[in-house]
Amino acid sequence: MAHVVIKDSRVQLRLSILEILGAFHLSPTVDIDQIESVEVIDNPWVREVLKGVRAPGTGIPFLVMLGTMRYLKGKDFVAIYRRKPSAIVTLKSGEFKRWIFQIADVEEIKALEKAISQ
Repeated sequence: MAHVVIKDSRVQLRLSILEILGAFHLSPTVDIDQIESVEVIDNPWVREVLKGVRAPGTGIPFLVMLGTMRYLKGKDFVAIYRRKPSAIVTLKSGEFKRWIFQIADVEEIKALEKAISQ
């Protein structure tokens, strides 16, 4: 399960080895000042959240979605499992427009919200 790691002025969505293999992507990293907002949602498997097509990555609907979701105006990095609470981190710039991932620890999300509000 993906974990949010804050170190200095960088935020990393740390993936396990199996997640890296399934996503065909290393753990994404961004400067903390590039984070626009953090939102918590109950069900990430809705059309308003998941946009476009997954390429590359691994996907079994309503079970697992790992990798890059590409759509007309950009792309998102996704690491979600089943219908569990997830976080959406919206980015100002960079490789991805959003990170969408299952919440491993609520304290990580609270620490991220606190870090971007400073």
